[in-house]
Amino acid sequence: MARHIYRCPLRWSDMDAFGHVNNAVFIRYLEEARIDLTFRVAPGEGSDSFAGGSVVARHEIDYLRPLVHRYEPVTVETWVTKISAASVHYSYEVKDENHVYVRATTVVVPYNLAEGRPRRVTAEERAFLEAFREGERTEEAVAV
Repeated sequence: MARHIYRCPLRWSDMDAFGHVNNAVFIRYLEEARIDLTFRVAPGEGSDSFAGGSVVARHEIDYLRPLVHRYEPVTVETWVTKISAASVHYSYEVKDENHVYVRATTVVVPYNLAEGRPRRVTAEERAFLEAFREGERTEEAVAV
């Protein structure tokens, strides 16, 4: 299946006192890639797919090497590893042509904002996400 490719620019303000991208900033990179996938790439005009809201239930991040400021964007590859009735598991790699800096997963729960409670993944959302579905990461895939 396909992976979503997002080119993410590094900002000078992303750096911490040690001269590399701060660990918390990587969560923003993951969010930008996930939002690009679900709101820009997802089904077109008139679709209410993904518009009902969602909340992040979990992040898991493996920091593999420091990323220092540069002018070339990094690539955030995003794919789906699991779709259940009421959650979606996304996986990511933040990388360039030479290195993988971060591997991560996020569990997102669709949310009904008007009712203030979780909701089910719709058939339209599931159909869209299936195009980006790959198997779950194994420990071998995570190893540095």
